Amino acid sequence: MFPRCFVVATLVTSLVAGLAMGQETKPVSPDDQYKLGPDSQPQTGVPEGKVTEYEWNNSKVYPGTVRKYWVYVPAQYNAAKPACLMVFQDGGGYVKKDGTWRVPVVFDNLIAKKEMPVTVGVFINPGDEPLKPGEPPRKRADGRPASPKDRSVEYDSLGGTYSRFLLEEILPEVAKTVKVTSDPAGRAIAGSSSGGICAFTVAWEHPEQFGKVVSWIGSFTNIRGGNAYPDMVRKAPKKPIRIFQQDGKNDIVNQFGSWPEANIAMAAALDEKGYEHKFVVGEGTHNPKHGASILPDTLRWLWTGYPR
Repeated sequence: MFPRCFVVATLVTSLVAGLAMGQETKPVSPDDQYKLGPDSQPQTGVPEGKVTEYEWNNSKVYPGTVRKYWVYVPAQYNAAKPACLMVFQDGGGYVKKDGTWRVPVVFDNLIAKKEMPVTVGVFINPGDEPLKPGEPPRKRADGRPASPKDRSVEYDSLGGTYSRFLLEEILPEVAKTVKVTSDPAGRAIAGSSSGGICAFTVAWEHPEQFGKVVSWIGSFTNIRGGNAYPDMVRKAPKKPIRIFQQDGKNDIVNQFGSWPEANIAMAAALDEKGYEHKFVVGEGTHNPKHGASILPDTLRWLWTGYPR
């Protein structure tokens, strides 16, 4: 074992040498510790589900918007037995098999191991304004792609408007090609950040339609009044909803509030009211890496005991 003074001196010497050579030390992010496990990787012999892309450009609930959505149908799907359903907001980020979340891969692996039921996945993007002819894709000031223009209106707003869009427009389209259960215990909805509070809002407004919620780094802050939810939960009769929450200690604090404090307040209200609820707190920032790394275990918990 090296003496502590030797180790410290060596580290300082290495740092100084690196700076002298023009090398920059990359700051360590608390998100770097979160890695995808084997259930998020394609496995030999596991049947692959099919993903089909669609567009929805004639919304009556959100007129003038355009969007893509995707439907994942597992290899084990049998039209004679309606499948379970799970809906994801910001769907394009979840549906990629080589992306951050890799939901279709995780579904394939867990369904094959019977660790979750046969489940159809619906991945929906927020609404956007169509580009004019020749108009380049919109970008933020830092050069990253801009968020769809309708995202905050659809996701951060309380009330039943987005639920109506989902129940009256998208899911009837899905039902034209695949059968899903009407049992709310077999229907889940999920999202991250603003998509996380949106997922909760849908189930809160329609627990007869969705009995399971997953919220990663949920925006239960005062963007459009979402900070009211803890009091609403305490005052309302308990609803038949099973809820998974995740957040990081280094999540955002800005003019809309503190994401860690808001999620803690939400978790406390759910626990006080006696909801079936699990809250996982990590070290991460406003980033999907932690949520993606625990996605398989999240789904195992979410579907525990189904069917009852």
